[in-house]
Amino acid sequence: MNDMVNGGNTRFTLPRGATGFFMPKDGPLPDTDVRAFRTALYAAARVAEGRVGEFEGREYPLTFHTASVVERTGESVVLCHAHHPWIAFARERRNWYREEFLPPPAWAFTFTEAGFVVLSHEQLTTPLSDVDTSALSQHERRQVRAYDITTWGGVLFNAWA
Repeated sequence: MNDMVNGGNTRFTLPRGATGFFMPKDGPLPDTDVRAFRTALYAAARVAEGRVGEFEGREYPLTFHTASVVERTGESVVLCHAHHPWIAFARERRNWYREEFLPPPAWAFTFTEAGFVVLSHEQLTTPLSDVDTSALSQHERRQVRAYDITTWGGVLFNAWA
């Protein structure tokens, strides 16, 4: 993920595969290492003094894997993008998200230590108009418009169906 400073504001660039859409002629999208995600998930549960809850691997048309860490204070839903090593947190399991993201819990650093990028609530709720989408294909941009996605997180964690 590229960060560019633009007039004091951080501007993010969405790379190819961020939407989960691709054209066969462009070749396959990268895959996030699911085993690495599971390993980081168990490390997070140990740090949180909790346990891993239900794990759901990505199935089409979802763009993400879903799991949870259950601790004394409740359950945190952990989202892992299927094509890029991005982690987000939510209160409940859904097939798509727009602005329903939570700030990362204290134990989120375990994902960073495992090579993932933990996304903040502020990043995920950034209006899409403030994100550089130039690396997305015309097909991807058309789909985003068709589904009326307006946030960066909405592009990353969606079901497109």
